[in-house]
Amino acid sequence: MNKIITLLLAVVLLAGCSVTKKTTSLFNGRDLTGWTIHGTEKWYVENGELICESGPDKKYGYLSTNRQYKNFDFSVDFKQEANGNSGVFLRSSIEGVKISGWQVEVAPLNLHTGGIYESYGRGWLIKPKPEDEKLLKPGEWNNLRILVVNDEVTTWLNGHQMVYFKDAKIGAANGFIALQIHDGGGIKVRWKNFKIKELP
Repeated sequence: MNKIITLLLAVVLLAGCSVTKKTTSLFNGRDLTGWTIHGTEKWYVENGELICESGPDKKYGYLSTNRQYKNFDFSVDFKQEANGNSGVFLRSSIEGVKISGWQVEVAPLNLHTGGIYESYGRGWLIKPKPEDEKLLKPGEWNNLRILVVNDEVTTWLNGHQMVYFKDAKIGAANGFIALQIHDGGGIKVRWKNFKIKELP
């Protein structure tokens, strides 16, 4: 009997160790709980969607998660209205509106949506292939997926892999996830269906 109990306990413990974290939402569809605004640009909720829009200052603006995320599988839907120059930052930090980290680009057609850019550092690290740029659907809903595991980042746009990049500097970093409004004014992007699964 003791052997059976011991065996059952071992099975339960192994099952517990194998449980992975569930996919959760980063946005509640009602307000900006769990996020922090940086800068004077506009971030607000309308009809269950998160909207970023240029303000009168026409400067850079960011909306960052209050939590840090190291390894994760993240996806979000976005629709570009007017100029859609934005992006999703990973493993980032910020002072004022000067952000340090890596941006997965969200931009108008043929401006490298899905590519990876290092702010205040090396600049463009990798851009999508020219033939993949056409996968963006301007003025319509698009899906962006970002997989970050240790020193590897993979991005997808509308289910198609855009880039894969392996980098020791990214691998050593940790930080928040953030959305960007580019400077220059005239920008408006809608976001919804924020999903994240944290990975070991």
